[in-house]
Amino acid sequence: MNHTVVAFLAIICYLGSGIIIALRLFSDRAGKRLPRFAGILIGMVGVVIHAVLLYQRMNTDGGINLSFFGASSLIAWTIMLLLLLSAITKPVENLGITLLPLAALTIVLEMHFPANHILAADSPWTLRIHVIISLLAYSLLAMASVQAILLAIQDYQLRHRHPGGFIRALPPLQTMEALLFEMIGLGFGLLSVALLSGFIFLENLFTQHLVHKTLLSIAAWLVFGILLWGRHRFGWRGQKALAWTLSGFVVLMLAYFGSKFVLELVLNI
Repeated sequence: MNHTVVAFLAIICYLGSGIIIALRLFSDRAGKRLPRFAGILIGMVGVVIHAVLLYQRMNTDGGINLSFFGASSLIAWTIMLLLLLSAITKPVENLGITLLPLAALTIVLEMHFPANHILAADSPWTLRIHVIISLLAYSLLAMASVQAILLAIQDYQLRHRHPGGFIRALPPLQTMEALLFEMIGLGFGLLSVALLSGFIFLENLFTQHLVHKTLLSIAAWLVFGILLWGRHRFGWRGQKALAWTLSGFVVLMLAYFGSKFVLELVLNI
């Protein structure tokens, strides 16, 4: 099937899923008529179509194309898959209001700015495992950052006695907070494994084109580690948890996308 058609169908499904989830949150009348799983199901259809598109665009004779926008689309797909699978048993689908449109945007950008940055077909299996674990860590911590923002809004509204329809549609504050730290804990664990596998299996993480990525990844690992320690030791929550979560996420994204942007789009390496 034509790449443009597949991309269009994936975008429509993601946006449709996001609209349904938003209606359930913000519209009392229309939201009550929409079943919870309608948005999840349409989003999962989008994930399947997106997977087909990724295979078409990234699978080449020379290996896997992990260009800047291609990798962005792959991470968006991973986030959507994790989010929608989690939403089957946990009330996390509300994160899709932000993440689903962003996933659609990554598809648009990848289609309009194609590039080649090949992970060779004969690359060591250890490198492939390292890449997969890194992508999962980035995806979970990205979800955690959106969850932290949603939690901060919910906490602010409740403190100022504005429990509107949006707030009433969310799970209790304690549940939202528990979900946030579950995501951070699992993401931190995967990031730890990714860093450890990098040091063990890759030849030199401090070469010129990797040193910034390595140092920023370690810095992000420290930020999330301190956050989890502060949560366990001092019960950090609310605005403090939001600040540490977003700080760690920004550093982590700079580690991956910042270095990738400079190398591919600025230096053309």
